[in-house]
Amino acid sequence: MASSTYFINFRVTLTGQESTVSWDVLSNDEDFPRGQRLIIKQILLGAEAKEDEFNVVEVYTVKDSLKIPIAVLKAGETRAVNPDVEFFETSVTFKLIKGNGPVYIMGQNIKDDVVDIEDEETDEETGEEDEEEAQPQKKKQKVENNSDGKNAKNKKK
Repeated sequence: MASSTYFINFRVTLTGQESTVSWDVLSNDEDFPRGQRLIIKQILLGAEAKEDEFNVVEVYTVKDSLKIPIAVLKAGETRAVNPDVEFFETSVTFKLIKGNGPVYIMGQNIKDDVVDIEDEETDEETGEEDEEEAQPQKKKQKVENNSDGKNAKNKKK
């Protein structure tokens, strides 16, 4: 069996206090039986953000019932964070719990797929690998025999 992976860009904007955005995983999706995950790569504070205002982004995961802030941004100090946070097989909600933003969240939705390959193709590939592995061993034996032959000639002299 072989697997394929699909990368889909994920981009959302949180504007205004208490704004929320949800991402729902499709756990019953037949096209992607190995599952889906969301990876948050970067969270940015927009240029329009007010000076001296903290902007706090909180994430809530349905699977673990976990609420945790993943970014604290402030104009003039911290405008970007790279959390590299991964959410596997769970729906998540992002919420701007403090500040008015705008806050941009960017990442990837990764979907893994499994593809069946016929057994005949697998057997053919295995046979070729066995032949390739056997050839280097033969060469190694010849090299060893040559080195013994040279030593024998040197001993005769």
